Amino acid sequence: MYNFYDYSLPKLEELIVSFNEKKYRATQLFKWVYKRKVFDFDAMSDVSKTFREFLKENFVFIKPKIYKKQVSKDGTIKLLLELEDGAKVETVLMRYNYGNVACVSSEVGCNMGCAFCASGILKKQRELKVSEILGQVLVLNDLLFEEGNDERITHVVVMGTGEPFDNYDNVMDFIRILNNPHGLEIGARHITVSTCGIVPKIYDYANEGLQINLAISLHAPNDEIRNKIMAISRVYPLDELMKAVKYYEKTAGRRVTFEYILLKGINDSKENAKELAKLIKGTLAYVNLIPYNEVSEMKYRRSDEKTVHEYLDTLMKLGVTATIRKEFGSDIDAACGQLRAKEERRD
Repeated sequence: MYNFYDYSLPKLEELIVSFNEKKYRATQLFKWVYKRKVFDFDAMSDVSKTFREFLKENFVFIKPKIYKKQVSKDGTIKLLLELEDGAKVETVLMRYNYGNVACVSSEVGCNMGCAFCASGILKKQRELKVSEILGQVLVLNDLLFEEGNDERITHVVVMGTGEPFDNYDNVMDFIRILNNPHGLEIGARHITVSTCGIVPKIYDYANEGLQINLAISLHAPNDEIRNKIMAISRVYPLDELMKAVKYYEKTAGRRVTFEYILLKGINDSKENAKELAKLIKGTLAYVNLIPYNEVSEMKYRRSDEKTVHEYLDTLMKLGVTATIRKEFGSDIDAACGQLRAKEERRD
């Protein structure tokens, strides 16, 4: 059986043609499913009866199931979702004044080995299928519908558990469904993919010809610090990463966001801020400073508020555009991987 949600429009067109049907049938199906929310093939009146019977026998609509739900007092919703094979992944709904943001995972577990990150507590089991990434957005849309309003997910960030560029093809097909005017129709500039720095894939991403945003999990202003907290830096040092960033900006015509988690006594000094400003000089980059969500299994601690604001002020005085990320879900298992790790330990 084919899970409909596994197919971007180009992939569905290929599949439909392989069934000796016209390619335009794929667009028809996309419109029925994603625009009209019709999942009964018998109700798809512009599709031939013979093909409808074929579809009923060969296609299914399978989404993840909600295993656990946490709701914060600020309205943030964190879900632990169960997949068909019993694996579990996290997704988060954050409510901003400009829309509803879904933070989705791309893998079951993570092998990147960032020393401060809860996602890596449980190592990578496998990549997520397209339907399993897309399903996170669909389930959140279902929750918004159940709240009794006309809202839906308007922005998507691929910043949950896993390294998106370690599951590149499936993540790109997921994005194509999000962005397709016959799909979920989420604007390219409302979609962001975050990588810890897999340099070859940054070049591939730049050459996709899309206007999708790119964020880099940087977290250090020099290789000495980055090597200690991010294993990827030993493979792709900062000079290689920055060359890729500049190529992306030139080719895609989009500026990069650098994500920078402030860790007490590790990367949060004024000197570190000056190093960071020097590192990213010559780019259009924007820096998103992130207060650390402490993880009990990790030795790292959150920088105090004074230090965070001094770091921001130093960057701003040096001409760097930077902000401090608004925190969501502080009263629930906010950090990526925390809820899943907690449930796995219980099991």
